[in-house]
Amino acid sequence: MSKTDELRAMREAKYARAAAARGGQPQARPKPVPVAPEPAQKASKAAGAPAAETETDGLCGHRSMNGRTCTREAGHAAKSHRYS
Repeated sequence: MSKTDELRAMREAKYARAAAARGGQPQARPKPVPVAPEPAQKASKAAGAPAAETETDGLCGHRSMNGRTCTREAGHAAKSHRYS
């Protein structure tokens, strides 16, 4: 028996022990409950000054994870953004 066959057999035995411990029944996962944002959060996002500045100069304004802003025109058809 090769090393991979031995590892596979050990893994299958581990899963069989776990299935036997829970009675052979698959565990049911609860469905996530969608959470709607509060109206106060929406108002605070709309009142942000940086978003208003980017809309007035005709740029996309998409923000990257590190805080850079997209310099393409607003509503661009390109899938990627150009950050600066």
